Amino acid sequence: MKLGVMIFPTDKTIEPGELAKAAEQHGFESVWFPEHSHIPVDRRTPWGGQADAPPLPEMYWRTYDQFVSLTAAAAATTTLRVGSGITLVAQRDPIWLAKQVASIDALSHGRLLFGVGYGWNKEEMAQHGVRYTERRALLREKVLLMKELWTNEEASFEGERLHLEPSWAWPKPHQQPHPPIIMGGAAGPKTFAHIVEFCDGWMPIYGRHPIGEKTAAMEQAAEDAGRDPAEIEIGVFSAPRDEQKLAELAAAGVTRAIFTLPSIEAPIVLEKLGQYASFIDQV
Repeated sequence: MKLGVMIFPTDKTIEPGELAKAAEQHGFESVWFPEHSHIPVDRRTPWGGQADAPPLPEMYWRTYDQFVSLTAAAAATTTLRVGSGITLVAQRDPIWLAKQVASIDALSHGRLLFGVGYGWNKEEMAQHGVRYTERRALLREKVLLMKELWTNEEASFEGERLHLEPSWAWPKPHQQPHPPIIMGGAAGPKTFAHIVEFCDGWMPIYGRHPIGEKTAAMEQAAEDAGRDPAEIEIGVFSAPRDEQKLAELAAAGVTRAIFTLPSIEAPIVLEKLGQYASFIDQV
């Protein structure tokens, strides 16, 4: 199983490059950063869309730009993979996003893992001109448009919502045909359909849903669509520091587990990172 860590990189915690260098030294496979552009003060959407959620932590509106953080992490390391966990694709311009993804992948010599997701914060989306009910369809077309830019010398796209006239765009990603596209978050039939259509992996948050049952449902969706389920890698965010539970995840087909680090002072983050590393050495 490939093991990594994730953190909200903010102006109050450890710098992305320092964390990435330490994670590589400890032998972790990857480091992951989430993103939020901003958090509207007048917010009615509960944290994560969960009805009984506690107040939203400050780290959500203090995050550094995701791709700047990933660049810093990649520049400070040589083998560590850097992952967007996750990119709010519906809120972003797909042409610029395609260039950012390709640039980091090219400059890191193929170490980017491109995690994507629909998002949950209705007020944040609205200020980007995105309707909550359209976020899934927008993500789908934006990812498909980006794939055209990554894989064709002269790219074009015609969808229901997006249009790209024949265009040139470089750099192309180092990884061919592009970095792995990994869908984050919970999944039902609609999300499974998107994973099967245009993704290379699925990474839900541990504990939200029974992984084994959902994995079986996704594999069935892939088979129904004529795709080999083995092509879709399964991971989890917020993995437990528990040997038995990790063994159960492995038995369910999970091949990547990401531990969560707190967004606090650097010494405490590094201490927590060391605890995870010690746990991994033990198991």
